[in-house]
Amino acid sequence: MLRTSLFTQVLVALLIGVLVGRLWPEFGSAVQPLGDGFVRLIKAMIAPLVFCVVVAGITKAGDLKAFGRIGLKALIWFEVATTIALVVGLLAGNVFGPGTGMNVDPASLDQSAVDEKTGGGQLPSTSQFVLESLPDSAVGAFAENSLLQVLVLSCLVGAALLHLGQAKVPQILPFIEQAQEVVFTIVGYIMRLAPLAVFGATAHLVGEYGLGAMTTYAKLIAVCYGVALAFLVLLALALKAVTGLSLWKFVRYTREELLLALGTGSSETVMPRMMQKLRAAGCRDDAVGLVLPTGYSFNLDGASIYLSIGTLFIAQAVGVDLSIGQQITVVLILMLTSKGMAGVPGSAFLALSATASALGVIPAAAVALLLGVDRIMDSMRVVTNLLGNCVAVFAVSRWEGALDRVTAKKVLDGEAPAAPEAATTTPPAPAASGTPAASGDPAAAAKPVTADAPVDK
Repeated sequence: MLRTSLFTQVLVALLIGVLVGRLWPEFGSAVQPLGDGFVRLIKAMIAPLVFCVVVAGITKAGDLKAFGRIGLKALIWFEVATTIALVVGLLAGNVFGPGTGMNVDPASLDQSAVDEKTGGGQLPSTSQFVLESLPDSAVGAFAENSLLQVLVLSCLVGAALLHLGQAKVPQILPFIEQAQEVVFTIVGYIMRLAPLAVFGATAHLVGEYGLGAMTTYAKLIAVCYGVALAFLVLLALALKAVTGLSLWKFVRYTREELLLALGTGSSETVMPRMMQKLRAAGCRDDAVGLVLPTGYSFNLDGASIYLSIGTLFIAQAVGVDLSIGQQITVVLILMLTSKGMAGVPGSAFLALSATASALGVIPAAAVALLLGVDRIMDSMRVVTNLLGNCVAVFAVSRWEGALDRVTAKKVLDGEAPAAPEAATTTPPAPAASGTPAASGDPAAAAKPVTADAPVDK
């Protein structure tokens, strides 16, 4: 199992990382580049992959209006989900009071530590966020790895290909499909380094922050993780009601990706494989290509839970009692600020600082109370965000009639070929044009997912 199973390799690396970070903290901090390097390699593949999947999805679906409907329905789902996450977080913060009794003197807190964490940056305004989603350079969108800008370019290219038709540009779509296979194969090579990345990231986390924060902030951590679990139960019920699928079976199906995201503290590291597995599980290319990447900016359920509970925590810690009206204001502010968080360094602290400033009753320096526990919360945020986005893909696909439920149930039950696991252990085999072949695995090539596949109408 250690030789052939990515899940086992990552789990062992996670345990070794905790042990090394605990026993040799200086060495643990020194191996951080292993995790950072892996994340950089994966990020280099995300923009071209999203471009290829979206363009191919639009072109093969042959209906730009359907693509627009998918985008609109995804945004509606995202807004409802994040609002529920914010409200559930606030309810839990009021019931359990994670910061009650701390009696912290705001004057004793160091605001400069927060400034260092955020790098002096700020969250974009709504108009700035929309404007920055539009590319001013085709090359720049890829160079800066801006997913929203790449999505806009992908939609334009897909629309142009639909307008011109296969007769005028017969070579473009096959080229894009072949480029997609190349990207997936490269991702398969990079995934072989996943255990090293998890070891480096975990050893650094434990070596840098130690296990002391777990006891100091035990109540806050327990509340955040408990609320995240309760929210995932709500997601499971919603997924079952909308699609008839089981979230637990999906978790089992994607256990390698979830463990990798947990170990590296980044959901971006598993986006390529999640796209591949969602396609293999019956979701149409255009739905996967649009909903999943967009969710990385608009559907941050885990971050929403953390922000709402974190706001109440710092208020309770400094002895500020927020009224119902002020808590409603918190929800409204975070509904806006959480949408511009993706890709901004220290975005959680910027959002919390903006919320504190808007309320006018919480000292801005109180945000520094969360510095010691923020990295520990990454695991909760990453897994909740990731599962929330995957549930959105299934739900929107079902809503739009772009989900093959028969295939989905067979794959989640283990009765049909799933997306490959062997890419991390065996060299990829060549695949025919037009197949997902995400890392060259024959099982993936045997089950192509195209617009011609039967979908649930």
